[in-house]
Amino acid sequence: MTRVEIIVTAAAAGWDGEAAKLAEAAAATVLSGLLPRPCGPLELGITLADDATVRDLNHRYRGRDKPTNVLSFPLMAAPLDELAGDPDSAQPAMLGDVVLARQTILCEAEEQGKEVPAHLAHLVVHGVLHLLGFDHESDGEADQMEALEIRFLAELGVDDPYGDRGDARDEGGPAAPPRTPAGA
Repeated sequence: MTRVEIIVTAAAAGWDGEAAKLAEAAAATVLSGLLPRPCGPLELGITLADDATVRDLNHRYRGRDKPTNVLSFPLMAAPLDELAGDPDSAQPAMLGDVVLARQTILCEAEEQGKEVPAHLAHLVVHGVLHLLGFDHESDGEADQMEALEIRFLAELGVDDPYGDRGDARDEGGPAAPPRTPAGA
């Protein structure tokens, strides 16, 4: 059995215990669905931050002087099949950190007509997938990543966040939601 420690830190005012529990559950769902078995112990950090913190990180590490909804900072460059490590090791390998911006998430959820917990879960899933080496630079990569997001969100009881995009795109309707969360 894989030992995974998910450390959720509320680093800004306004986050509640439910947000922390949801973030941990979303991360655990992704990890349990994708990690090779057996796998050495792993550690993942999730920071529930504010827009100012995320803006600073986004500027410092990505050269973009604005907040974004989620940032991922992978610390392991190994593909999934190489994450197995030593299952008997006492020292966990650090996967990386996911940092979320509270105000941006609240605004996006309102603008997109989503429940805040559903949007938060989506962004955590998205961020953890980035830590595991998934990306959305090409259409093929984006399709794979979205399929995984939809799968893991369904396991969490969250509807497909991309569900109405296909209809709007196919029928020339109103602008569809973004292909992936901004800034991730």
